[in-house]
Amino acid sequence: MRIAHIITRLIVGGAQENTIDTVLGLKARHGVNATLISGPTSGPEGSLEPLFTRSGESVLRCPHLVREVHPWHDTLALWHLIGLLRRIQPEIVHTHSGKAGFIGRLAARMARTRIIVHGIHGPSFGGFQGPLANSAFVAAERFAGKFTHHFASVAHAMTSQYLAAGIGQPQQFTRILSGFDIAPFVHAGNNPPNRERLGFSCDEVVIGMVSRLFSLKGHDDLFDIAPDLLAHNPKLRFLLVGDGAWRSRLEARAAAPKLKGRFVFTGLVPPTEVPALIGSMDILVHLSRREGLPRALSQASAAAKPTVAFDCDGAREVCLDNETGLLVPAGDTSVLTQRLLELAADVSLRTRLGRSGQKLVIAEFDVNRMVDQTWELYNRLAT
Repeated sequence: MRIAHIITRLIVGGAQENTIDTVLGLKARHGVNATLISGPTSGPEGSLEPLFTRSGESVLRCPHLVREVHPWHDTLALWHLIGLLRRIQPEIVHTHSGKAGFIGRLAARMARTRIIVHGIHGPSFGGFQGPLANSAFVAAERFAGKFTHHFASVAHAMTSQYLAAGIGQPQQFTRILSGFDIAPFVHAGNNPPNRERLGFSCDEVVIGMVSRLFSLKGHDDLFDIAPDLLAHNPKLRFLLVGDGAWRSRLEARAAAPKLKGRFVFTGLVPPTEVPALIGSMDILVHLSRREGLPRALSQASAAAKPTVAFDCDGAREVCLDNETGLLVPAGDTSVLTQRLLELAADVSLRTRLGRSGQKLVIAEFDVNRMVDQTWELYNRLAT
């Protein structure tokens, strides 16, 4: 069976890691002839291409497949993809992300691909954008949905949002959780030397975030409540893992007198360093307003770390309130402050939530489980 996966860019991110792991896993576990097609990777988020090419594979490049809406580039990308698909002749095209999801599915239809699957890693429409842009993206998804045979959704929340927008039918959706290599996180203990290298003492409580430093990720919410958190608990420290366009802006906020010396920025780190950094945290907080199923939450739970998250999109499917973490109404910084202070002060609560989260992730988020479920979906669609 020949499969072609198409994604907009291979930056450091959950959807990109998911796609690479799926392609490599299909080859290794099931002998699938799987091809990965991507637009150019650029930006401060870093690139995951070395993760893919280290295995001896190569990425097929579509140079005009750029993230921004651009009629000229988009038209050229469409024709380039049609040519690639006609040459490869895959039985299944599986698209990922907004731009590649739309142009890739249109190209697959025009290339007469037998089966078209779209992976929903996060919402391409919703209240996070203006009404005009939202209407345009909904219309685009409805149009592409007419020739999409199936949707692989990372969360029930994504399925519900698509169905509510009039995209697809319930039987066209399958939830496949975004799996990953769990072992490095399970073995990422709270190592004192690692904490010391980051500047944290053993008696401090470290609240961490793993996210691009960008809009809609919730960093401002954390900075807004940080002075109040520190006033109630001076032992708190903050660790921000990731990079992005907002870094200088957030570093300026961290330099304020009440916050000086309390925030540590790691900058861009390779995925292999993330387990140790999460291991150095006591709590992981996730405040994104736009996410499918946040990988940072499942990774933190794999490391037996309690999580605190805004109840947005698929967060509640891994941050189970008072079971694996604590959920907060999206944008409610008053409740967020209370929850973080409660968790920071209660070691036994952190331990209980962390252990429960680890059991959940071990059972449901293993990368091989994700690959096998994807393979099962392909076989079901192909019969």
